[in-house]
Amino acid sequence: MKQPVLVYANDRGEVMNHDVYLPTGRTGSFLTDIEPSEWIPLPKGATLAWLPGTHVIGVDPETGQMKKLSDRAFAVGALLPQGFTRLYLPGYVKRGKDAETLPLFGYTAVGWLDGQFVVAADATDNPDLWDPSAIGEGEVELAVERMLSAHPDNRLYEHLSHCALTYGCLTAKNTFLGRLEGALPISSTCNAACVGCISEQPDDAPFPSPQVRLKFRPTVDELVDVMLTHIRSNPEGIVSFGQGCEGEPATRWPDIVQAIRRVREQTADGYININTNGGLTRPLQTIVDAGLDLMRVSTISALDDHYNAYYQPRGYGVKNVAATLRYAADKGVYTSINYLVFPGVTDREEEVEAMVDFLRDNGVRLVQMRNLNIDPEYYLSKIPPQRGELLGMKTVIEIFRAECPGLEVGSYTHVPPIKRRV
Repeated sequence: MKQPVLVYANDRGEVMNHDVYLPTGRTGSFLTDIEPSEWIPLPKGATLAWLPGTHVIGVDPETGQMKKLSDRAFAVGALLPQGFTRLYLPGYVKRGKDAETLPLFGYTAVGWLDGQFVVAADATDNPDLWDPSAIGEGEVELAVERMLSAHPDNRLYEHLSHCALTYGCLTAKNTFLGRLEGALPISSTCNAACVGCISEQPDDAPFPSPQVRLKFRPTVDELVDVMLTHIRSNPEGIVSFGQGCEGEPATRWPDIVQAIRRVREQTADGYININTNGGLTRPLQTIVDAGLDLMRVSTISALDDHYNAYYQPRGYGVKNVAATLRYAADKGVYTSINYLVFPGVTDREEEVEAMVDFLRDNGVRLVQMRNLNIDPEYYLSKIPPQRGELLGMKTVIEIFRAECPGLEVGSYTHVPPIKRRV
């Protein structure tokens, strides 16, 4: 199979390809060649981003040696849509210790082959359902106008209109279009201080949060209004507490319980989901008992030292997360993990072994592979060092499927084959 050639950006941010050199990839701190079979065409909805403060590294095909391009050449990464799991980071080194910290994106190795861009990634789920290019901006703007006119007093719709039109959040767009999974942000507070939080960073963080966190407390009436509107327009749709523009939704568990009960008094249609860190076990158990259908728990590791280093949890740990998932699974809730994955970390031998045990022990039905958005050097400086061998990201997926019978591997929330009845 043919190998792609290297892609880089000049000092004006213009993307171009090298005539000779082949691309490299990064896995953790290591630069490596990328096998021809690990490249796929750049997916629809993906974008390219140049990485300021980097030197791009290529491979001379005649000698096999890695080479740094000129000082005017910078690395380029692809930002993938949902449905694709990154196998390698772009091949680069930072331009000294004082190089700027990269913005919070999930950079993927990219190359140029036969007149098109290619990326080092795996199609882990059906990309068509969450293809951002399939929704026209004019369509979203019109839907936002209609919804705001129909619900002028609901602050949630006003908040989500900003998420849909400014941030391009697909879940927010779905809320106005009445499709797939709709958003229900509810909480401005959190019981964790994640290193890569996209909605709140401390003042001394080396990068700003790309989103603004919810600044008000939605009422139960506002929540029920959004939930029923979405479900009535799409009886198989999902409404989800817990979004990127908020903290931990379970901090407002009494209102969530009341909202679920009120919706279920009026309809059995639709699926009610919560995206949570799983740390508030007792409140989440109460939410489950109120009639929750789906639960997605965010995690980065089943190892305490890694988990704590990234999430910086307040008053809980991996054992609490496990207890939450186990309870929900035992009550018939379709459970999944929002697995924040990173080449060179997720595929460490010790990480894979611990995660397989975690998935088995806690009845998890689906692993959503989600590319971690963070500067690689910054992330690696915060977590424990590697202890075992690197297995490769494709191998991780293969191990999950082989070692956890019945487990689905995907990239976003799935509707269960049989709906839970309360």
